[in-house]
Amino acid sequence: MTMKPAQAVEVLHSGTPAAMQFSVEEVEPLVRKSIETVLSQQSYVHDQTQQWARTIIEGCLDKLVKLSKPYKYIVNCTLAQKNGGGLYNASSCYWDNTKDDTCTVKWENRTIACIVTVFGVGF
Repeated sequence: MTMKPAQAVEVLHSGTPAAMQFSVEEVEPLVRKSIETVLSQQSYVHDQTQQWARTIIEGCLDKLVKLSKPYKYIVNCTLAQKNGGGLYNASSCYWDNTKDDTCTVKWENRTIACIVTVFGVGF
């Protein structure tokens, strides 16, 4: 009987294999793609913002679920018209720092500012 050599598994947080952890480097391009798919050719139209936000959030969630990681996801999308006014966005969570994480993507074009935050909460 031939024994196979043990495979190295990188573990970063609380005994969870790295491949199953929330990775900002993996999540950020998924979020950016969801934003750009919806907004890249748009100019700000207030009546469209609710639909745009819904479509961006659904796109993010579809992509995140396909990662098949043991996380519940919360996705927040803020859209604002770029007209010289200020915009401040803040969030806070009480969670397990050893496995939960967040990814925020800021995107803008000439007339639209968009901020999407994804919270990955392990279960």
